[in-house]
Order: sequence, then C-alpha cells, then structure tokens
Amino acid sequence: MHEWVSSPALRTHMECVAACTGRYADQLEPDQKERWQTCGLLHDLDWEKHPNHAEHPFVAVKFLRAKGIDEEILTAILGHAEYSGTPRTTPMAKVLFAVDELAGFIVACCKVRPDGIASLEPRSVKKKLKAKEFAAAVSRDDIAKGIAELGVEETQHIQTCIDAIRADKDRLGV
Repeated sequence: MHEWVSSPALRTHMECVAACTGRYADQLEPDQKERWQTCGLLHDLDWEKHPNHAEHPFVAVKFLRAKGIDEEILTAILGHAEYSGTPRTTPMAKVLFAVDELAGFIVACCKVRPDGIASLEPRSVKKKLKAKEFAAAVSRDDIAKGIAELGVEETQHIQTCIDAIRADKDRLGV
C-alpha cells in the first residue's frame, strides 16, 4: 500500500475499511479475518494514481493478480466499483461494498467532532447522512444499497463500523 499510496487521507480510509471488514469477518468468517482485512486495505490501491472509472480498480486488480492475491479478494475489489459490472456474491464482497463509503463518512463525521470518534453514535451519523452538503462526495445511495445487499439493520451496521474504527482510533488518527 505504501508503494502505491502517498496520501495520508487515502491511507487512513483504506485502513478504516480494513478495520470494518475485519470486524465483519469476526462475525461471519473468523478464520478468514486476515484475508478480509487485506481486501479492505487494498480496495483503493490504485485510486491515487488512477482516479477514473476506466482504470480504478482494474489497474490494481491486474497488479495484485500478478502478485498472487486470491481471486475472492480481487473479485470483491472489482465489485466495490459499481461500474465494473462485477456482481457481489460473496459475504466478503458484500461487506466491502457496504463499509467502503460508510467508513469514509464516519471519518468525515469524526473530523467535525471535538472528541473525534470517542463518543460518536449511529444517530449522529444518520443525522449527518441526511445533510446532503456534508461530505457531499460520499454516495448515500451506495451506503443504502450496501446495507440492503448485506441484509443488516442500518443502525447496527453503522455501530459495527464505528466500533471497528474506534478500536484502533489512536493509530488511525480519528
């Protein structure tokens, strides 16, 4: 990741997504936690250098495939980009899509709070989600679609992601 990504904000995003995918792995496939975290960590590997639909995440997937990363991870990375046309059929792929935009949104919420993530609650996140001007680049549609595909309750999903990021808040700087 450090070879491809120099942006501290993008690195933090990738680490937060890895934390969230890892938290879901604990619930769904505990023996696969490291793989799920790897998926979350690498999902935006090429975004800084290739921030367009023609190249992201295709450049990273080609590179990672050559490095021997397994196909389930690569398919999940492809599936996090709606425009790739890759269906999200595995729990890993569904979780990656469901946590990606939300993790970024949670970090944005933390940046406007004096204590960061320390006291953040789902109701605060839900309130901010309604404010279209707040973190406007975050796709509310993708967040809603991810929750629906995962088949989880919205408040619980938000809490799961908050808890995952909060558990490593000092290292993540939130």
